[in-house]
Amino acid sequence: MSSKLNLRMLKTSDVPSSVLEKRWPKARRHDPELENYVKAIIEEVRRRGDAALADFTAKLDGVSLQPSRLRVSPEDVDNAYRKVGEEQIAAIKYAKDRVAKFQKNLLKRSDFEYRFEGVKIRSCAAPLRRVGCYVPGGRAAYPSSLVMTIVPAKVAGVQQVVVCSPPREEGEINPLILVAADVCGVDEIYRVGGVQAIAALAYGTETIQPADKLFGPGNKYVLAAKMLVSHDVPIDIPAGPSEIVILADRSAQVRAVALDMISQAEHMDGVSVLITPSRRLGQAVASELERMASSLPNREIVVPNLSENGLVLLAKDLEEAIGFVNDFAPEHVEVMVRDAWRVAERITSAGLVLVGRHSPVSASDYCLGTVHILPTKGFSQVYSGLSVLDFIKRYNIVECSKEGLEKAGTHIRVLAESEGLINHCLAVKGRLEDA
Repeated sequence: MSSKLNLRMLKTSDVPSSVLEKRWPKARRHDPELENYVKAIIEEVRRRGDAALADFTAKLDGVSLQPSRLRVSPEDVDNAYRKVGEEQIAAIKYAKDRVAKFQKNLLKRSDFEYRFEGVKIRSCAAPLRRVGCYVPGGRAAYPSSLVMTIVPAKVAGVQQVVVCSPPREEGEINPLILVAADVCGVDEIYRVGGVQAIAALAYGTETIQPADKLFGPGNKYVLAAKMLVSHDVPIDIPAGPSEIVILADRSAQVRAVALDMISQAEHMDGVSVLITPSRRLGQAVASELERMASSLPNREIVVPNLSENGLVLLAKDLEEAIGFVNDFAPEHVEVMVRDAWRVAERITSAGLVLVGRHSPVSASDYCLGTVHILPTKGFSQVYSGLSVLDFIKRYNIVECSKEGLEKAGTHIRVLAESEGLINHCLAVKGRLEDA
């Protein structure tokens, strides 16, 4: 694999239209070939249940697995602890606690009471009953993704939290995933991955009961599966390959910018973009990336990603840069400019905005307390990042006094009569006459 980096540098005004056409709202559908492939797997799982899960696990993951071994046992979890170091367990617990504290604060703010002119409204929240969470695995293990998905569900009070994660070649889920699942309080864990896992969580099999809502990130196949089953089962957000846009001016530290672009390119198909009004910074970052390319860890992934999905964009000023960021609507935005908070508050379309040189995406991926399950591919125009609010349903309890009903009565009558719903009006009038 060549370590030669071919990073594109363009003016913002010269960005090819194809870049934005691949993002929401222009990219409305998946590739038809991909969609048909995914749909066939979903239909097979719906039709044949556990048998289809076993067949696809053998075919796609290279693991022969009987349906009786789909569910992970307590003994499997105990064995996983023997393969994981104390430092790793401590780090998982640290990440869990930080996420939980912020999510509890967020949940508390959704429960409040409002009073006005004789009307009392109580805003309430109730947890979902059963959720299905997909955690990528196989060759790579992402216990952090499990923490980010499961902790908000547990804070919300979800009764049954179910995890599916692909088995490795020897037929076991990565022990880090199992330990993280145990630390976070997962109720059921299944050895199944990919499209077939999404289908099982959505529609159920003999072994896996269907969930009320689906969560978790994944590759393009998993994302396509989630979008397809969303016709029948709610999903969280479209979360595909990871993205970063760094908005920087000449005050930014060149090495920090380069390192953050590299770290994002460590994800398969990861997108790394620097946008700056400073040509000097743009050229310096490009030179730094070229200098570092030959000696990078994971360079067989990073260098092709930066060459294919990396960009240095030169904006005429900060106004143009901010406008591009909001149109591109990335998963992550890092703001490294003078008066960074003022600029950050003008970013209205991003999954997560990080301010200053000491707030890298890689830190937020693990231990800052925010959740790293975020909308990608332009969907931050219309979606928010995952939180405890996605695991609850909200409703209101309302009480109106006689005085409050009298005050609103005339307006109720006018609106009801305008819509031809006369009995609506009489339901209010009768109460006031009988009181």
